[in-house]
Amino acid sequence: MKKFLSIALLALGWAAVGQAQVADPVSWNFSVENIKGLEAELVFKASIDLPWHMYSAHLPEGGPIATRPWYSETDGYELIGDLVEVTKSKRKFDEGFQMELGTFSGRAELRQKVRLNAAGSLSIKGEIEYQVCNDVTCLPPRTQPFSFVLNTADEAARGQRSAGPGTPENQQAAAGDSPAPGNLVQHAGEDAGRAFEAEAGSASVLSEAGAESQSGVAAVPALEDEASLWGFFWLAFGLGLLALLTPCVFPMIPMTVSFFMQGADNKARGFFRGLVFGISIVAIYTALGLLVSISNVGPNAANALSTHWIPNLIFFVLFVVFAFSFFGMFELVLPSSWVNKADSRVQGGGFGGAFFMALTTVLVSFSCTGPIVGALLVEAAGGLALKPILGMFGFGLAFAIPFTLFAMFPSWLKGLPKSGAWLNAVKVVLGFIVLAFSMKFLLALDPTNKVLTRELYLAVWLVVFFLLGMYFLGKIRFSHDSELEHVSVPRLLLAIATFSFVVYLFLGLFGYELKRISPLLPPKSPNGIDLTQRLSAARPPAATPFLAEQAACIPKKHADLFHMPFGLTAFYDLEEGLACAKASGKPVLIDFKGHFCSNCKKMEAGVWSDSRVLALLRNEFVIVALYTDDRTKLPEQDWYVSEVDGREKKTIGQQNIDYEIARFGTNTVPLYVLMDADGKVLNSPKGTDLDVQSYLSWMKEAL
Repeated sequence: MKKFLSIALLALGWAAVGQAQVADPVSWNFSVENIKGLEAELVFKASIDLPWHMYSAHLPEGGPIATRPWYSETDGYELIGDLVEVTKSKRKFDEGFQMELGTFSGRAELRQKVRLNAAGSLSIKGEIEYQVCNDVTCLPPRTQPFSFVLNTADEAARGQRSAGPGTPENQQAAAGDSPAPGNLVQHAGEDAGRAFEAEAGSASVLSEAGAESQSGVAAVPALEDEASLWGFFWLAFGLGLLALLTPCVFPMIPMTVSFFMQGADNKARGFFRGLVFGISIVAIYTALGLLVSISNVGPNAANALSTHWIPNLIFFVLFVVFAFSFFGMFELVLPSSWVNKADSRVQGGGFGGAFFMALTTVLVSFSCTGPIVGALLVEAAGGLALKPILGMFGFGLAFAIPFTLFAMFPSWLKGLPKSGAWLNAVKVVLGFIVLAFSMKFLLALDPTNKVLTRELYLAVWLVVFFLLGMYFLGKIRFSHDSELEHVSVPRLLLAIATFSFVVYLFLGLFGYELKRISPLLPPKSPNGIDLTQRLSAARPPAATPFLAEQAACIPKKHADLFHMPFGLTAFYDLEEGLACAKASGKPVLIDFKGHFCSNCKKMEAGVWSDSRVLALLRNEFVIVALYTDDRTKLPEQDWYVSEVDGREKKTIGQQNIDYEIARFGTNTVPLYVLMDADGKVLNSPKGTDLDVQSYLSWMKEAL
């Protein structure tokens, strides 16, 4: 491979640019705090350059690299409990990995309790592993060496800090204090199958390669994405409006308004009582959200709620119960004593009476609003403390607005539609939707999707929404439904929309992406039916139909370790790929990628899946896929010492990332490079670009 590192002036140009492009957006600081007797806390603090984000310490299986420390073997101490996230990670659905992941932005603080076996001085050494991404690219997983010095015999050791990553002392520690290869102990409670041989000091090496120092990065709190919070608010607001159309609530509107009209001395007094009534409803629901927020305590509470199988099983059962309640199987009601007590206070009149009228309205309507409120609170429980408060505020605001407006302007009641069977139909439709979304919580019970595959998940949704379509046509009736003599035009339109969605879901059973709802679905099953792949594979290559039979174009090296999406053929060694390019006369497309790279998966799902891009990849290019984070150890005769950092490169990933840095001056993935059979770069390399037309134009520049 080294002979390709010296391609005249172009290589020198890339190397010069590369010194400013090698990214290292995280700086670490380690300290010891809270020494009490033989116990202490190891503190890991990270400053993260924006707009990068670092992955949480607690991630589901099959996701990217979690932030975690690895400790050198020693008999002098033991770990107490799990690694605690002091900085709360924000949770967001990742389209690349098709799962909800936690990330840190700006800063992160992690703590691990330890107990020494005996009093005295002890050094705890190891490495902390982490991975960072931004909206455009990801970096391969990295490690930063650490060394904590504990002296339980001397209280002066409290708060003693080890050398920061930018100091000469720490650079020396990177070379000498890191755990020996194969001598790492995994953090207690983590999956032992993820153990690996870390390359000591990789973060500091990249700094030396040209990254700017991150020591001056300001600490920025990790906050949940603003768009996500606002999205949840508007969802809750919409459900609040929908709750008004249920049979427990809608008939109460004129009854409540009549309360404000009776006994009102003047219009102004009635106006303000109506305003107090509305504010009280919002306050009651917001207080409910506050209670849920307070109960969601502890830095790992949100992670446990969203990933642990027990709460997710409970949430699944709750959603099913809510759905059956909407279907009329039973009613969820609060104790009658609560309603009677609140109603007795209403007779007092005044602003206090308006408040208790609001409380009575909330309690009486619970049989219809309870499942909606419960579903919202369950959805909010796995997020930030602000989420249930904001959600209940939005729901209460939407729920209160019509009551308040009609109380202030009673004449508007004339335009209100009459109650009828359509109110129960709204409840039933909500029941079908809640039942479909209950499947989301089953995913946490089977994170690897061995049982709940994408096909099974889609099959359940197909049945649920098919039954919903039949309900719109009046073919299915529940206990509270009246007989439907004819199908109205609105119901017919809703049935058409529902059956269209069923057909859309049906296509997903045969491998179609279903991009509009992909965040709600499990990832594709490796053994599932992929009709798109089979149809593409059935098309013969345009130029050289027997290319795969040419000896030079059959992938050999590492072909048993990796595979490409969409049935594409790729080489996993650059020299093999260039040899095929010479034999076929085609240009090479190098794909620097990673197993744990979210943006790589987004590019494959959003761009490479396009039929035009696939046709070019399959027929016009030789693909060379170079995994920069693969930890497969190579035979000793293939090891070499890097000219970039002077370290020995022993794994496939280490050698691929070393080549990317040396040749192209960057360590980001994905990175796509077009070159000819002699290794000459044909145009500017390309990173993440979800514009299919732009990617096509870039590919065609090499043809």
